Amino acid sequence: MVLEKQVKALSERTLRRLPRYIEILKRLKSEKIEFASSNMIADELGLDSIQVRKDLAATGVIGKPKLGFAIDELIFGIKHTLNWDNQTDAFLVGAGSLGSAILGYKTFSDHGLNIIAAFENEPSKVGEIINHITVLPIEKLSDMAYRMKVHIGVITVPADEAQKVADMMIEGGIKAIWNFAPVHLKVPDFVIVENAQLSHSLGVLTHKLAESLK
Repeated sequence: MVLEKQVKALSERTLRRLPRYIEILKRLKSEKIEFASSNMIADELGLDSIQVRKDLAATGVIGKPKLGFAIDELIFGIKHTLNWDNQTDAFLVGAGSLGSAILGYKTFSDHGLNIIAAFENEPSKVGEIINHITVLPIEKLSDMAYRMKVHIGVITVPADEAQKVADMMIEGGIKAIWNFAPVHLKVPDFVIVENAQLSHSLGVLTHKLAESLK
């Protein structure tokens, strides 16, 4: 399938909406639906159809008059836009409850993330096997990241350990960090940090609940 060339970088808001479109498209596909319009997707998610149309145009996939987008093509186009059609190796540091859950979450491989090693500074955890991945001592992190050319690091350690871990990742050549620790990381400009702080999401949820109960 040939996609139209993407002419400019996408906004962060668009990038955050695109995975939601895939979820809807996969459900529609499971219902034996072959085509989907931007209006259909917008209605499912409660979004503005014009915004959805702009987002989908950025993927380079072209819809068909009166039919909409071929669902298989659109899923492919969105995955390509998000670079989910390429497997990217990653290291995870912090093999506690959250880290173990992430290691066991098989869907990440569908999104192009391949966690190939886990690291810990707690001796009792080193040597454990979690979802077929052996936990290694954190001292090996930087050297292995450099030798294996790993560019993504996942941090699931306590807040007071996160900066040190980030520094070790950057020393090893890691260029993108998915940070689950509740702390702001100080990194060079060339390093990308995506914070996935669960407490922030929970704060939004509880505030909205309180407002709805007034």
